[in-house]
Amino acid sequence: MFTTLFRRINPRAVGSRRFVSSSSSTFSGLSRGLGTLRFFVLATTLGSTAYTVGAFYPPPLLTYLAPRSAPPPPDPDLPESQAYVVALEEQLQKLPILLKHRATEDPEAWYETRPYSSFPEDRRVNNLTAGALRGPGRLALLPLVRARVDESEALVIAHVGRGLCGHDGIVHGGLLATLLDETLARTALLNLPEKIGVTANLSINYRAPTRADQFIVFRVHLLEATGRKARVSATIEDLDGNVLLDASGLFVQPKYAKLLDKKAILEVMGANPSAEQAAR
Repeated sequence: MFTTLFRRINPRAVGSRRFVSSSSSTFSGLSRGLGTLRFFVLATTLGSTAYTVGAFYPPPLLTYLAPRSAPPPPDPDLPESQAYVVALEEQLQKLPILLKHRATEDPEAWYETRPYSSFPEDRRVNNLTAGALRGPGRLALLPLVRARVDESEALVIAHVGRGLCGHDGIVHGGLLATLLDETLARTALLNLPEKIGVTANLSINYRAPTRADQFIVFRVHLLEATGRKARVSATIEDLDGNVLLDASGLFVQPKYAKLLDKKAILEVMGANPSAEQAAR
């Protein structure tokens, strides 16, 4: 009995058990700490990698919800602004879609032009797309038009900058409607008797957001031209061929059309030289 009691109250035995228990707890805590540290390091590494990749190749939805900040459109008279426009024009001239069209389409059936290139300065300054919205960060370049000689079809390439956004990074839908109106009107008006017309109806279906700072492609088709009315359709695509929106429009020649300067309007639209010659 005394032996049993001694063992129960033996300090060495008790201390030994406490030492073993304390050591086990220490090693267990250290193991948990190392596991937490490894998890933290792994999470940090994965997070940093995802951030870096996302910074260079941001997911579309993320850029819609949290777009990158951008500086305001620069002064068009600055040397760096002029250099930017020159570089953008060089990029335009090398676009695969343009080079392919020039190489594969019959040169006798198509012609190339730049609307507004001969727009008088006193009229340009009070024009929306040729004046107020023109410049780097907005509409940096004049649109490039490749049109059929019979004016039944046109391919138009334009560049839209960050200064044209509604939601930051996304071109304003109203701005796209304006560009569509002018692009559709060009084909429609050239199929009217007096080459002059006004928009009677414009219907647009927005298919996908149009990102800023990119070239966009208009594909225009004449649907019908009878008397003083012309119906046309068009799509806007990105350079990958994704349809951003489609539209149709009705344009009507006003009764007072013969009183207007047809020659000046043809010059502004960049009409086929043969059409301008006929208007003289």
